[in-house]
Amino acid sequence: MAFNNNEEKQENQPITFKVYSDLFLFNKQKTLLQSNALYQYVLETSVFPKEHPSLKELRDMTEKHPRSHMATPADEGQLISMLVKLINAKNTMEIGVYTGYSLLSTALALPSDGKVVALDITREYYELGLPMIEKAGVIHKIDFREGHALSLLDELLQDENNKGTFDFVFVDADKENYINYHKKVIDLVKVGGLIGYDNTLWSGSVALPPDAPMEEFIRDLRGHVIEVNKYLAQDSRIEICQLTVADGITLCRRIS
Repeated sequence: MAFNNNEEKQENQPITFKVYSDLFLFNKQKTLLQSNALYQYVLETSVFPKEHPSLKELRDMTEKHPRSHMATPADEGQLISMLVKLINAKNTMEIGVYTGYSLLSTALALPSDGKVVALDITREYYELGLPMIEKAGVIHKIDFREGHALSLLDELLQDENNKGTFDFVFVDADKENYINYHKKVIDLVKVGGLIGYDNTLWSGSVALPPDAPMEEFIRDLRGHVIEVNKYLAQDSRIEICQLTVADGITLCRRIS
């Protein structure tokens, strides 16, 4: 995170402390941009004016939930929608649904005969967003499957007809299993298709020393995120692009 050249550093305050304190201040807004004001500018100028009414309703509802930090932010939902349209995706998948903001973003972007297979360990949070999804008129595009994602992926892989058929897969689930998800998803996505992994900058903690001050849940999963980033970088079957949108999203294009 860069300093403003005009900003005076406080006397006797280590630079590293300033970086860490800024990092976690900005993380509350789910962004790695230099200031909350700049992030708000992006939202108000480019994101919120184009947000579908059902997405706004779902976002407003989710912000009141105790686990609202799990939600996909609106700017990332906009990115997902654009990607789905750019690659003309019809057959997609989402691993980790929560209340469904990214799921609804995908479903709205798909053509009328498109589908998104949505995998989550529980229907509880998905059902909170279901009224907004139904109101948007896209419920027919969603195939929700409840259970452990690794087992559900194995079921898909048992049918040879599923291999190499998905245009886009978005993964936003337990970080401990990202590498395990990748090993299965890579066989389901088609050559030329995209996989998106969310939270791959993990509040910026991936670039901090291990003893840096950070919230416990950030520290607990930081190592897993670092490992998946290394793994994706060396996987010769994909091209990757690390984006600094929201909490970091890594796009993987399958090339073989």
